[in-house]
Amino acid sequence: MLSVLRVHLPSDIPIVGCELTPYVLLRRPDKSLTSDDVPESAPLDGHFLRYKWYRIQSDRKVAVCSVHPTEQATLQCLGCLKAKIPVAKSYHCSPKCFSDAWQHHRILHDRAASAVNENGNEDEELYGRFNSSGSGVSNTSLSGSLSGPGLSNGSAPLYPGPAATQRSGGETWFEVGRSKTYTPTAEDIGHALKFECVVVDSETKLPVGQANTVLTSRVIPAPSPTPRRLIPVSGVDLTGHLDSEARVSSGTFTVLSYNILADMHASSELYSYCPSWALSWPYRKQNLLREIVGYRADIICLQEVQSDHFEEFFAPELDKHGYEALFKRRTNEVYAGNMSIIDGCATFFRRDRFSHVKKYEVEFNKAAQSLTDALLPSNQKKTALNRLVKDNVALIAVLEAKFGGDIPGRRQLLSVANTHVNVPHDLKDVKLWQVHTLLKGLEKIAASADIPMLVCGDFSSLPGSAPHSLLAMGKVDPSHPDLMVDPLGILRPPGKLNHQLPLVSAYSSFARMNAAPGLEKQRRRMDTSTNEPLFTNCTRDFIGTLDYIFYSADSLTVEGLLELLDEDSLRKDTALPSPEWSSDHIALLAEFRCKTSRPRR
Repeated sequence: MLSVLRVHLPSDIPIVGCELTPYVLLRRPDKSLTSDDVPESAPLDGHFLRYKWYRIQSDRKVAVCSVHPTEQATLQCLGCLKAKIPVAKSYHCSPKCFSDAWQHHRILHDRAASAVNENGNEDEELYGRFNSSGSGVSNTSLSGSLSGPGLSNGSAPLYPGPAATQRSGGETWFEVGRSKTYTPTAEDIGHALKFECVVVDSETKLPVGQANTVLTSRVIPAPSPTPRRLIPVSGVDLTGHLDSEARVSSGTFTVLSYNILADMHASSELYSYCPSWALSWPYRKQNLLREIVGYRADIICLQEVQSDHFEEFFAPELDKHGYEALFKRRTNEVYAGNMSIIDGCATFFRRDRFSHVKKYEVEFNKAAQSLTDALLPSNQKKTALNRLVKDNVALIAVLEAKFGGDIPGRRQLLSVANTHVNVPHDLKDVKLWQVHTLLKGLEKIAASADIPMLVCGDFSSLPGSAPHSLLAMGKVDPSHPDLMVDPLGILRPPGKLNHQLPLVSAYSSFARMNAAPGLEKQRRRMDTSTNEPLFTNCTRDFIGTLDYIFYSADSLTVEGLLELLDEDSLRKDTALPSPEWSSDHIALLAEFRCKTSRPRR
């Protein structure tokens, strides 16, 4: 007979909005083991599995700390309540927790106060007598009592479950789901969940044997970072321009580039400072999706997208939001246990704004084979290929805009390149060669049509490096120190390291444009010597800029840029990834407008 041997949850901490899918190990009638589902619609040997989820509630209401979500809250910031900040952000587990978090917590008050009171009078009232050193807590700022019936933790009224069974000790179980997968809601915050699995006779519909159960810890709210704003760089008010309809009427479009950190690379050894629950893929995928969808970009370029995650999650989920998907996997698989996994570059675009014209796939391994066949004797090819073959790819999509071009009746095309030049730091020659190979391919596309270019991705190259110079300046100085590493002679003569594309880094607009609202703060987050962001990658051991959006300056103009993040605010939790931001990179986004006239070649 069918029997359940084991039930467990991959993650012990449930988070609002993150799917919970228990692992159920079964023994089939033939004694074989399986984790496959056996639904009522397809019983096995006259039996099927029935699942139920319960929310366990006690008479005592519980809130969780906004800084340490696995801890129960004991203090509440009254300033948050007066400023109408989401109540979940007001809770802290101790006075020290509140004191340590004050400098970052106060930003919530600043933003809320500026929205309702420009002169800051209410702001002063909210802060009360909390001293500047952050070592004291006043009664005007905090409430110390979290017990009693008035505490709702920001949730809706308690779930009116169809089957609530009273248990001893003042506990009540509310049935909240009847499928194998359950997604915690706001009503579950602060409460434990119980999963129940039982074998049922398909004829009598009665349970067979004892039910198998697993309990979770208390559900915690999904951390929600302060939304990033689109900052105007052209003097145009971009209020609302993250909204797609507003861009349709204005004739602009937005492009997002984001290395989302593949699950295969998100190990606890590399990111030990990130809580395990925040590093788990079930949590990160939902958090990443919320962030990506929230930007409402017209074109999305993602790097480090695992092929299984593209097919099973990102493509179908973004399809619901109106995006068409393209994907190019890397050219070598990584084997984990009995399964092979591989990541690649994924490009999405809104169907209502663009149509797909053509796709080009660049495999640097093939380019390496051609290079060694043409330039090197056979006895050197193996050594050369061992150095050059890094399995990287680029995906180039030619799109046609549906919002019209600058000349009536003329097609407005756009070429979007998406790549991840994932090459070790010491292989400077290989990294530069890959970037040069990509640019030469883009030159061929540009020569075939008068078409604007966007080049997005993680280039694993700092500002001022040879790859960055080639992209941004169109050439590399022959005396550049990166050219000193060239054991295969693939960079010689240095004069060949050039291209004719008029590419400019989008984020350099923060340094080049006149003052605009919010621009000065962004300039402080820029490197004045390179006109690039101070960082796009921030881990415990490294901080620097590796990601870029380049554009054709002769045919496109930058209207706005997504604001950069502040290093201090990120490093309050040590680094990225964190519970708020689920990648070790930050997303870049630029809004563009096609120029009304373009010089002809």
